[in-house]
Amino acid sequence: MAFECQHYAAVKDISTNFDSDQVIAIENKKTESLGAESQHSLPISNLKIGLPSIEASQNHRLCFADLPPALISEILNFLDSKGLGIVSCVSTSLYKLVSEHYAWKDLYHERWGNPTTAVNFGPGYSNENSWKKLFVDREFRSKVFMGRYTMDTLYGHREAIRTVFVLVSKKLVFTSGYDQVVRMWDMEEGFSIASSRPLGCTIRAIAADTNLLIAGGTNGLIHGWEVVDGNPHLFDLRPPQNQETGFQNFRHEGPITCLALDFTMIYSGSWDMTVRVWGRSCLKCLKVLVHNDWVWSVVPHDTTIWSTAGSGVYIWDTNHGTQLGVINSAHFGNTYSLARSHTGKLLFTGGEDGSIHMFEVTRNVIKCNARRIASWSPHTGPVYSLAFEFPWLVSASSDGKISLIDVRKLLKKTGRSSKDNTFGAKHLKNQKNVEPPQRMLHGFGSNLFSVGIGADRIVCGGEDGVVRIWNFSQALEKEERARNLKGIRLENRMRRNKIQVEMGGKGSQGEQCSVAAKKNQINSNRSGWHNKRRVSWKVKA
Repeated sequence: MAFECQHYAAVKDISTNFDSDQVIAIENKKTESLGAESQHSLPISNLKIGLPSIEASQNHRLCFADLPPALISEILNFLDSKGLGIVSCVSTSLYKLVSEHYAWKDLYHERWGNPTTAVNFGPGYSNENSWKKLFVDREFRSKVFMGRYTMDTLYGHREAIRTVFVLVSKKLVFTSGYDQVVRMWDMEEGFSIASSRPLGCTIRAIAADTNLLIAGGTNGLIHGWEVVDGNPHLFDLRPPQNQETGFQNFRHEGPITCLALDFTMIYSGSWDMTVRVWGRSCLKCLKVLVHNDWVWSVVPHDTTIWSTAGSGVYIWDTNHGTQLGVINSAHFGNTYSLARSHTGKLLFTGGEDGSIHMFEVTRNVIKCNARRIASWSPHTGPVYSLAFEFPWLVSASSDGKISLIDVRKLLKKTGRSSKDNTFGAKHLKNQKNVEPPQRMLHGFGSNLFSVGIGADRIVCGGEDGVVRIWNFSQALEKEERARNLKGIRLENRMRRNKIQVEMGGKGSQGEQCSVAAKKNQINSNRSGWHNKRRVSWKVKA
């Protein structure tokens, strides 16, 4: 409404400079030109709001592009990426305004967070234009998961893999499980980089960023490795003394099932029915969040943390340690897995019943509310792990299958001019309107316990102790090559058909000529026979 008040105030300033017989009519996009006497009173007011002079307006009608750039920028704030793209096709001036609009940066952060690597588009691009190019390229690359893939199979673990973590920014994969060893893999090349010594227990959870790697297991201890300067792979897992430095007091009374990191905190959940919040700088426990059942998963965002215990989902304020809300009986049986969007407005849960739910989260000062938007049942066994990278939600289950769900069609665009500028979710009255998973990856008879997703790869580990990486990085190129080959085949087929038609036409003409020749031959034979008889008669005569 602040925008509307400024608009009316500007119009009021203009009206004070006119005499009673001077009228500006802005209706149905038509502007009446003023008399020469009133033109002297306009320049000052026009400069206040950036309107073109009356001399220019006498020669052409005002259009949307004639509005002040600041006003156009506010209007563009209400559009999503598709709307911005349509507006940019109207004219060159609007194309420039849309390309340099700051909304592209907000759109990128809403979907994928901060870029994992620094992007330099060269001197020909402004900072805002770079964000548009970055957004369009990332949106285009998100289609790769519907294309062709290659699969790398990595061997090294001797027993089942319980946890997989993908550090996308450094293209690293961390895995561990029943063999008690944490292994680090190169996600692109598919080879083992390093492995730790046996940690003395089954490792059920791993979390990492570019400064810290942590692992937790059934002995209730959190093992940690700090970044090593100059190490291209960040962490040195081999020295046994490294993994205990500073983490001696990070302990639960029961097995640790889940871990998470943010810039200042470490979050751990355990079968001792608590979630503990640890300070990364002080290395002390700051909060203990008590549940009424085993904790299976934790997902932090800003000053809140989501956790699952039993069949319920709980929302906590990490600053005060208070409970903001709860989703009772989210699944039939235990709720094993959680995932969220970068904005924290979309929450996904997977449970023992094999179903996946999508919730829209809203928060006020007192509490958080979660409204279920959609549900899927792609699995016949429990959903042990979820991972989300816009727009793809990936799930791994005990039935040996991985499902890929595109959530774009479930999202709606909310006003970006508000303080809470983010994507919301559509209100679907009928669950039948929800599309089934767009793709299923299957063929593995064993349980799949953990899954991770990157920009163009999916990583999974399970009961057979094998790490599988689905590589979609060349999917678009392969699709383009297949499309080109299909076009060449179609062109060759049309050319062959054309030649066959031409040859068929020539063949019919030849057949007609041969038939005519045969007829002429028969006729000539008959005429010859009569001529011979005439000749013979004459001879006899």
